[in-house]
Amino acid sequence: MAFEVPPLPYDYSALEPHIDEQTMRFHHDKHHQAYVDNANKALDGTEWADNPVESVLASLDAMPEGIRAAVRNNAGGHANHSLFWEIMSPDGGGEPSGDLGAAIEDTFDSFDELKKMVNDAGVGRFGSGWTWLIHDGTGLAVVSTPNQDSPLMNDDVPLLGIDVWEHAYYLKYQNRRPDYLEAWWNVVNWDAVAENYAAAVGKPAARAS
Repeated sequence: MAFEVPPLPYDYSALEPHIDEQTMRFHHDKHHQAYVDNANKALDGTEWADNPVESVLASLDAMPEGIRAAVRNNAGGHANHSLFWEIMSPDGGGEPSGDLGAAIEDTFDSFDELKKMVNDAGVGRFGSGWTWLIHDGTGLAVVSTPNQDSPLMNDDVPLLGIDVWEHAYYLKYQNRRPDYLEAWWNVVNWDAVAENYAAAVGKPAARAS
C-alpha cells in the first residue's frame, strides 16, 4: 500500500500559542504531503512499493542508486513527520514519569539535562534536520540527523524528535530556533513518547505523565 499522510490527532490551532495554526497547516498538508508523494513516485514499480516505511528505510543500501537519494529524503521525511504529529498534544508539556522518567533520570541525571542536550543538538544542527531522543538497543541517547535522515536508518528507535527545518517554525519564530525549541516542550506528548519507549524495550507502556 502506498504511503499516506496520517490525519492530525488534533486541530491545526490546538498547539497555539507555541506552534501556530498557519505553520501546522503548511507543515502537515503541504510539506508532509510532498514527502509522501515523492516517496511513492520513487518506489512505484519496485519491490519495496508496498512495504512499511521502516522496512523501506532499512533497505536503502539495496536500492538502485537512481532512486536511493529520493527514497532516503522522502520516505525519511514521511517517517519523521508521522512520529512528530503523534508526540505533540494540546495537553502536553510537563515532565515524564514512570519507566520513561526513570530511564531519563538514570541516563541523563535529570529531565532538565535531557532537555538541554536535545535543545543544544537542535541549535547546533547546521542547516536543516532533526534532534532526537532515541533508544539505540542498549539505552537512551540524544542524536541529531541532517535533512530528513531518520534514526531508523541506523537501526535505532526514535522516541522523540523535534523538526528544526525552518518550515517548522519560521512563520512564528523567524530565525529564533532556540526560542522554538524551548517552546516546543510545552506541547510534548509524554504518553506517546512513553509508548515508543515501551515498544523499544519490549514492555507494556505505563502513562508517563
